[in-house]
Amino acid sequence: MAFLQSFGMYLAKLVFYVILAVCGIFAGKKLRDNKNAKTAAQNPDTKLNE
Repeated sequence: MAFLQSFGMYLAKLVFYVILAVCGIFAGKKLRDNKNAKTAAQNPDTKLNE
């Protein structure tokens, strides 16, 4: 029984860390897109994909 409880706790931590990582990736992408849009608005003659 102790093995199943321990396994469940490790599984719960794994799920939590995966969700946290996915949220971090999406937040980072959103912040980067906002920064790129702001930079493009300030320098309209600069190409972003060079």
